[in-house]
This record gives sequence, C-alpha cells and structure tokens, in this order.
Amino acid sequence: MTSEINCENIKSCIILCGGQSRRMGRDKGSMIIQDKPMIKHILYTLNHIIDEAIIVLNNQERIERYCEFINPQEYSYTITFLEDMIKNKGPMPGIMTGLENIKGEYALVLPCDSPYVSKKYVQTIFSEIDNEHQAIVPYHDIDNKLKTSEPLHSVYNKNIIPEIEELLENDVLHIKGLIEKIDAKFILIDNKKIEKKEFKNLNRPEDI
Repeated sequence: MTSEINCENIKSCIILCGGQSRRMGRDKGSMIIQDKPMIKHILYTLNHIIDEAIIVLNNQERIERYCEFINPQEYSYTITFLEDMIKNKGPMPGIMTGLENIKGEYALVLPCDSPYVSKKYVQTIFSEIDNEHQAIVPYHDIDNKLKTSEPLHSVYNKNIIPEIEELLENDVLHIKGLIEKIDAKFILIDNKKIEKKEFKNLNRPEDI
C-alpha cells in the first residue's frame, strides 16, 4: 500500500534564468563565480531543504546549455528545466510558468544571479508559510518611512496564477502590481533572521 504525498508538505523552488542579461553582457546563470556556474551556488544551497526545483529559461538552446553543466544526480531534489511560456516580458511569466508546474502549493522564487542566498534564509522563508496568505515577501524598512520589498526572493502560492494572467493580459509587468493584488505577508529584513546580504545580486561585470 503506497501513501499519498501531501502537497502542502512539498517544498518547491522556481529559479528564474530567462532574463536577457543586457547589463552583464552575457548569460548570468552560467557565468563562473568561485569556480562554478553562478546558478550552481543556489542549487547546492537548496540541497536537503527542498523537494523540487523548476529552472525557467527563455529558449530551448539555453535549456540544452544548462543541461550540459547541471547534473540532477548531484542534488537531493528533482530538477526540471522549462521554457518560459511568454518571453521578454520580465519575471512574471517565468513565475507563472514555474507555478503551473510545481507539485506543491507554494514555491520560493529566486533569480539565478543571487549566489549568496543561504540555507538559513531558505528555511526561514519557508517557515513563514501559513494558510492565510498567498505570498511571503521580505522587505526593507528604511527610516520607518520607505518600504522596499524583494519579490524575487519571495514565496508564492500557485493559486495566484489567475492574477498573473490578468496582469499580463493588461500588459502590467511590474511585480509590485502582483503583490498589491494578492494577500501577502511581509517579513522584515535585518531582523536577525534575514540579512541584507541574502539579496545581493550580480547585474554588471563590476559586481563580480
């Protein structure tokens, strides 16, 4: 007798690699940082924490390229490569592509150019999931006045797919518009559980 998998307990991660990397001038996820491709720093961090990773790329050629240096057998979780359903429209289509294919109810979204995300961060953000919110979004509080969120390091429920579809139909591409439409739980950065360094990304050659 086999036991059914409880979808609520499945930890999924969507890694966005569909950007055009205009500022960097080359594909960021495959760039060598400290002796290995940038995305592999994230993949190793996720080891023994998540159950599945969905890597979203913008075309089949890049999927084939990533398959050459990512060996799924090196990781404790399953890895799926997907082509972005809607190209050159920013990260929201990539999030939607990933959410439509996860086995669980929630997924942590990460960009491929954030190699400094830690195991502690991943565990912390997953621990904040509850049944009342559709998203868990970390934010910076600057002088108690300006709040800046980190939507590309957030957790989302797959039930927000209709909201994403509606925004894309109206050509609203900024993720801020999505956050405003759903029930989000905001988690303060620099509260000793989540540190600023987790969100450092590499956009330009001088950032390396």
